[in-house]
Amino acid sequence: MDISIYFEPLQQNGILHPDAYQPAQLGKVIRQHSSVGFPDMEGVQLAIIGVKEDRKSLFNSGCAKAPDVVRNYLYKLYQPHLPVVIADLGNINPGFTIEDTYFALANTVKELVKKNIVPIILGGGQDLTYANYQAYEALEQIVNIVSVDSKFDLGEMNQELDSQSYLSKIILHQPNYLFNFSNIGYQTYFVDKHSIELMSKLFFDAHRLGYVRSNIEEVEPIVRNADIVSFDMSCIRFSDAPGNRNATPNGFYGEEACKIARYAGMSDKLSSIGFYELNPEVDQAEQSAHLLAQMIWYFMEGFCNRKKDFPIGSRGDFIKYRVFIQNNKYEIVFYKSPKSDRWWMDVPYPPNKKIKYERHHLVPCSYQDYQTACNEDMPDKWWLTFQKLC
Repeated sequence: MDISIYFEPLQQNGILHPDAYQPAQLGKVIRQHSSVGFPDMEGVQLAIIGVKEDRKSLFNSGCAKAPDVVRNYLYKLYQPHLPVVIADLGNINPGFTIEDTYFALANTVKELVKKNIVPIILGGGQDLTYANYQAYEALEQIVNIVSVDSKFDLGEMNQELDSQSYLSKIILHQPNYLFNFSNIGYQTYFVDKHSIELMSKLFFDAHRLGYVRSNIEEVEPIVRNADIVSFDMSCIRFSDAPGNRNATPNGFYGEEACKIARYAGMSDKLSSIGFYELNPEVDQAEQSAHLLAQMIWYFMEGFCNRKKDFPIGSRGDFIKYRVFIQNNKYEIVFYKSPKSDRWWMDVPYPPNKKIKYERHHLVPCSYQDYQTACNEDMPDKWWLTFQKLC
């Protein structure tokens, strides 16, 4: 499929023109979709996709203007020390209907993932996560989604698909290809208690802002388990990212957002990421756009440091630990990578589901989870995954 039909070229006047940059700056090394033509995709590892769509972004009209503003800052940054081949495909303009935009984005992501190219989506509203998910539905691939957000975005009953209800549409969609959903950074006063109960009933995991900020290293295994990461810029505190009409006083610091983005880049499993809800119309001195550019840089830097040590297939190079808990009722097998010192847990599953869930029974975890098992307690990640597999 020729995905170039969905994109308009970048307006190469002034700051976006390659001649405006130093040899090692991203604006010089990124293959850009220009008036000359679509970029050569041979050898490309990361692809930037701008989506100028905000019709379903609640209370944040104007976020469709974000992609080019972010590029102005991203292109000025110097490329990571390890080489990575990046293409900027340009912008997907709003379709005649919102479904047209979703269709274009879903088809683009599908084709890129098939070629082992990781899309970096610059929105636009967070409802575009739904289109990102549809790409994997077309590939018939069961996925894990991680959302960095102050809310769950489940919406109200019978609410139409929008930036604050996209998750419920994914959960209810049939056939369903969602295995697990994780929220990072929800703020309790923004979340209905029934929504928290629903997360528990579905064996999804949600992590409060206070816990995450006090245990930021524990975010790494959560993100390492994701196929899709959806990042809502409103989860960053107003003082660090004012460019969102829904920004609030509390949230992540800019440095923490960059760290989460780097964790996402380091994950061998992750195959697409989206950054949404940045609104240049209310940004102050374009501070939020500058921060998002740095977050993308950290994602790229993390991608350059992937260890390719996901323990699927042969695990002979991994250190294996067996822990028996609850009077030998359960055996938990841990694997530790000698390359990165990262940990995984092996969760058993019914033989008839082996092919369907093969990518999901190895659960990324931390040394803290191993210590929990050694203390005769069941790690939450193991138990939640076991419930879903059975």
